[in-house]
Amino acid sequence: MRTSKNLYGNQLQHDMKKTLSVLPPEERTDAPAIEKRGRGWAISTSRLDAIHEQARIAKLNPTAAQKLLGEKLNEANLGKYKLTRQQVIGSAIVDFACNPLKIAVSIDEGGDPAVTARRDKSLEAVGINLLRFAAADVLADPDAVVAAVVAAMKARYDERGRARRSQPRAGRDYSR
Repeated sequence: MRTSKNLYGNQLQHDMKKTLSVLPPEERTDAPAIEKRGRGWAISTSRLDAIHEQARIAKLNPTAAQKLLGEKLNEANLGKYKLTRQQVIGSAIVDFACNPLKIAVSIDEGGDPAVTARRDKSLEAVGINLLRFAAADVLADPDAVVAAVVAAMKARYDERGRARRSQPRAGRDYSR
């Protein structure tokens, strides 16, 4: 530890520089715990800003599968809900997301399966229903993918309606 003085002459102690160590994949199976800080996740503001910048760049340069699925989803009848492109949820960037229904759509275009599995666990831990489709499937039959997304959205809407109706209503009882 080293010490220094600040502008007011107070003695400050500085820890030695901390280093980041990466655990082997077999030790990284647990999803990180969700904390109610840092916009909902335990992520530094600078890291979160970098993730949002990555999402913005990805939104400006969509892949062929993302572009095709986006066009097909715009044509679909989604009612009052919409899917936003390149949505940031925690430290994950999903291709499409509907925040009110807590549904996310991700198009698999390669990548490390261990990282993908860990990200999926952390999204499911906060109640996000993640739909994953291969890019080849989206390009081959986008209408089937859209039908699956719409069906999942309708099922989630119905599930939320049942949960809302099963809760007791607050307020006065006007019956006599």
